[in-house]
Amino acid sequence: MTEVFIGFVSALWLGILTSISPCPLASNVAAISFLSKKITHPVLVSISGLAYTLGRMVSYVVLSWIIISSLLSVPQVAQLLQKYASKALGPLLILTGLILLEVITIRLPGVPLSRKYHDKLTESGAPGAFFLGFIFALAFCPISAALFFGSLIPLALNSKNGIVLSFIYGIGTGVPVFIFAVAVSLGVTSLSHWFNWISKLEHYTRGVTGVIFIAAGIYYTGVYILRLFQ
Repeated sequence: MTEVFIGFVSALWLGILTSISPCPLASNVAAISFLSKKITHPVLVSISGLAYTLGRMVSYVVLSWIIISSLLSVPQVAQLLQKYASKALGPLLILTGLILLEVITIRLPGVPLSRKYHDKLTESGAPGAFFLGFIFALAFCPISAALFFGSLIPLALNSKNGIVLSFIYGIGTGVPVFIFAVAVSLGVTSLSHWFNWISKLEHYTRGVTGVIFIAAGIYYTGVYILRLFQ
């Protein structure tokens, strides 16, 4: 029961941290701000913001479900994961922690979306906002990619509740975005102040998370690879 609870809390925290990491935070702020300019009624702004948020959540859940199901559906891969997942977890956590601390930097290709289609999606109401959120979620930056592929996927693969963890992760990514959308619909004007505050908060929380990941990675490496602590 304790392991299940820790897994749920971890997935939720990874989702929140993903949502407020630099690239997703900037794209979320830009998207919600643009939606609020195209839609004048506060209720409709909230609905479009919710649709955009759900789009991001569904994107992460679907992608993780495809990856997990594909890996576990192949017997040979499933056997390799069962045999070596614990050994690979330590180095993977260390690598993820180093990326979160920006000791290691990588570049990832983005998902192109022309201005023409961007405008069409924002002008088509909630369905367009949903699809916009779905597409934007796939535009991984190094930090969000490290959190998703380097943390959530291994966590889900090592759990019997993998799909549930993916759903909880999706909720975590959506909560900050929806709060921001509601703030815009209510006419909050000090968004730049909140953006700067969240950016600073993200920097410190990401640093703490990175250190924890490295420490956990060293522990798992010692236990499962070097056979220490036994």
